[in-house]
Amino acid sequence: MAVLKPFKGIRPPAELASRVASRPYDVLNSEEARKEAEGNPYSLLHIIKPEIDLEPGIDVHSESVYEKAKENYRKFLENGWLRQDERDYLYIYAQTWRGRTQYGLVGCAAVDDYLNGVILKHELTRPDKEDDRMRHVMVNNANIEPVFFTYRAVSEIDSIVTAWVKEHDPEYDFMAADKVRHQFWVIKDRQVSERLVELFEAIPHTYVADGHHRTAAAARVGLEERKNNPNHRGDEEYNFFLAVHFPHDQLTIIDYNRVVKDLNGMTPAELVEKLKAGFEVVEKGEEIYKPARLHEFSMYLDGKWYALIARTGTYDDQDPIGMLDVTILSEQVLKPLLGIEDLRRSERIDFVGGIRGLGELKRRVDSGEMAVAFALYPVSLEQLMKIADTGNIMPPKTTWFEPKLRSGLVIHSLDES
Repeated sequence: MAVLKPFKGIRPPAELASRVASRPYDVLNSEEARKEAEGNPYSLLHIIKPEIDLEPGIDVHSESVYEKAKENYRKFLENGWLRQDERDYLYIYAQTWRGRTQYGLVGCAAVDDYLNGVILKHELTRPDKEDDRMRHVMVNNANIEPVFFTYRAVSEIDSIVTAWVKEHDPEYDFMAADKVRHQFWVIKDRQVSERLVELFEAIPHTYVADGHHRTAAAARVGLEERKNNPNHRGDEEYNFFLAVHFPHDQLTIIDYNRVVKDLNGMTPAELVEKLKAGFEVVEKGEEIYKPARLHEFSMYLDGKWYALIARTGTYDDQDPIGMLDVTILSEQVLKPLLGIEDLRRSERIDFVGGIRGLGELKRRVDSGEMAVAFALYPVSLEQLMKIADTGNIMPPKTTWFEPKLRSGLVIHSLDES
């Protein structure tokens, strides 16, 4: 049964919220972060990408970078740019994008839920990335950024959230540069919070949508703190970590596409001919073509778009992994035809989030940087949850959730208070 724990959030004053809030640490590189935070001393990027305040080119995993994060976090607290609430609360975080709004409940998830399989994942993590986030949490003694969770929608939770946002003004309400509207409420009624906690106790599983490394790192922090605390009780703040929980039916997964540098010694005509063994190949011309359903792909090659429709019998719709379009593409095209065996390590392939549009695929091929591009139909939430429920792991770079959470609207401190 899932834990949803109220906590004393550390938040910016309302007049600074839009300037503190930033994109997550892992969606922009150091130079992009430096440019985005330029002229804005309040940006959380100074804490989550602290290398922007040091010499360009510095190793982002060096001790001085983590110490800079700690120094900047303390400065934010001392300057009143971040302030801690007086008591434990749950919060509501709403994002409106392209005419749709998703409402997330912000509270702490439990380390034990992750360790015991109540929180389910669908991706593998890399130890080096876990180490990085673990160090960041421990040096600040706080979860500076939330993880993005989902759960199978519960009508009473929906009703409570809807009633609260209808009856109360948000603490924060702003439009970010990415054209996403962000709103944030504090649930100050203890009875409402207690009921939401009870309802979560009846939810069998929550799912990591985005933030697998932050989740794994939070669990490792909890285990490390337990080991170092001879008086461990189980209710210390290090046993919990910051998460935003969205009902599954409000979320949007968009496409996550592939571009490949070369054709593995083939000509474009030879690749098209070989593809016909597993796909119905339909030339679509020069206009961008987007796949319209599962098991249909679009390919951009040599100035033309093609529809690739996987032939019946080349995939297994009863296999939660085998039915995924990323699996079909890997097993029928990337490995046997283009010679890409390891998606995680190959330098011949790159991945492009659908937020950039299919025009980005065309641009990268037309520039000569890449030889061919493949666009995929998005994975569904039901597919993701089915894979997690069965203990399976998705291939790398399968899901891209949009919009991304803004970091800095609330922080969870591990300090006891």
